[in-house]
Amino acid sequence: MRIRDPIHGTLPVSADEAAVVDSAWYQRLRHVRQLGFGELAFPGATHTRHAHSLGAMHVVGRLFDSLAARSDLPEGVSHRFRTAVRLAVLCHDLGHMPLSHASERIAPPRAALGLPAWTGADGGQARHEDFTVKLLLDTDLTDLLRTRVGDQGITGEALAGLVTGRIPPGGLDFRYGDADWAPLLRALVSGELDADRMDYLLRDSFYTGVNYGRFDLDWLVQNLHPAERDGQVELALSRSAVLAFEDFLLSRHHMFLSVYLHHTAVSFDWMLEAYYREAPEEFQVPADPDRFLRTDDVALLWALRHSPNRWAQRIVRRQGFKLLAQFTERDEGYDLEALGAALTEAGVEHFTVESRETLSRYFEEGEGPSLYVLDESSGRLTPVASYTPLYQRYASPVRLSRAYVLPDKLDRAKQALAGVTAAKLRDAVGSARKR
Repeated sequence: MRIRDPIHGTLPVSADEAAVVDSAWYQRLRHVRQLGFGELAFPGATHTRHAHSLGAMHVVGRLFDSLAARSDLPEGVSHRFRTAVRLAVLCHDLGHMPLSHASERIAPPRAALGLPAWTGADGGQARHEDFTVKLLLDTDLTDLLRTRVGDQGITGEALAGLVTGRIPPGGLDFRYGDADWAPLLRALVSGELDADRMDYLLRDSFYTGVNYGRFDLDWLVQNLHPAERDGQVELALSRSAVLAFEDFLLSRHHMFLSVYLHHTAVSFDWMLEAYYREAPEEFQVPADPDRFLRTDDVALLWALRHSPNRWAQRIVRRQGFKLLAQFTERDEGYDLEALGAALTEAGVEHFTVESRETLSRYFEEGEGPSLYVLDESSGRLTPVASYTPLYQRYASPVRLSRAYVLPDKLDRAKQALAGVTAAKLRDAVGSARKR
C-alpha cells in the first residue's frame, strides 16, 4: 500500500503495517488532533495523530536504512529490526487522549490500567505512554501483532519495550552476534534524535505556517552511524552533521515557544482543565481499553457542546480570556503573584498560568542523551551533551508566566498591571542603587 503525504511524499506501507493501520485502535487517531487547541491560533493546524504516526514511521524507516547500510547486518536480521522499529513508531501515539496532551490531567490512576510491573511503578496518573503500553499488551491488537509478525519475534511486549525504553521479562531480543542493537532501536523510537520529533517538527511547522520547525532532515539521515560500545550498538552522528543537529534542537526549542506554548492554546488548555475540575462527572478518560477506544476529540467536543458548565460553553463558542501580560524569568518589573492580587483587588476576573520548556528532557531525568558524536578518523565517541555547547546554554528551563483577563475588563486590568509594574521597577532601581 502507498499513502500520499504532504510532508514526505509517497509513504510505502507493508501488508503487516497496513493491518495495524486498519485496526480500530489506530483508526481512533483520525479523531485526535495533533496540536489540541493549536488550531485556534493557527487555523491550518487541524492535522491528526493518525497522519503524524504514519509520517514518523516513514522517517524511522529512512533512519534505519541509512544505519543498516553502514553495518554488516544480514538481510534477514536487518528486515526484522526494521519491521520492529517501524511498527513501534507507528504505534507510539496510540494512547493519546482527546485533544492530545490537554486531557492527561483527568487520566485515571496508572494502577487502574493493570500494567505489568516491568512497565514501571504504579504511582500517579496514567500518561499517554501508559495507555499505549496497555493497548499493545492487552487488546486484540496484541493478538493481531502476534499473528502478523510474531514469527519474527516481534510482539506487543517487544514494541512496548522499544516505546518505553523498559525491558520486558524475556528481554528485548535485538542482538546480532555479540552486539545488542536494542539501544540504537530505542533511540530511533524515543531519543534525542528520534523519528517522532523529526516528523512532528516538520509537520507542525507546515500546518501552522511557521518556519521554526524546519531543519535539514536529509543531512541528518545521511550522517547517522551504528557505533558499538561495550557490546551495545548506540546511535552516533558524524561530526560534520553536528550543526544540523544543533539546528534541529533549536527548531524544537523555538516551536515550543512559538507554537506549542502559544498563549491562545495555553489559555484554552486552562479553561478545559477548569471544566474538568468543576464538572468531573461529565467526561472521564476510562481505563478500560474498549471504552477508551470511543474516547476521542469527537466525544469530548460532544460533551462540551451539551454541558451547561460555563467553561465548556466558552470553549465551544471560542470565547477566550484576553492575554494581559506575558514574561519570563529574565524580564524585570513583573511579579505574577502580585499581579494576581492586584487584579483581584480591582475586581477583575482572571487566571494565571506558568509554562515550562526545556531544550532536552534529559536535563530533568538526569540521564545522558542516547546519542553520540562520532569522529570517523579515530572512531572516538563523545556524548552529544558534552560535545555541543547548546546543552549547557539551555540547561535551565524557560518559564513563561501569563495572566489572562475577561475581555471587557481589559482596560481596568491594564491599570492594575501598570501599578504593579511601576512598583516592581521602583523596587529594582532602589535595590540597584543600594548595591
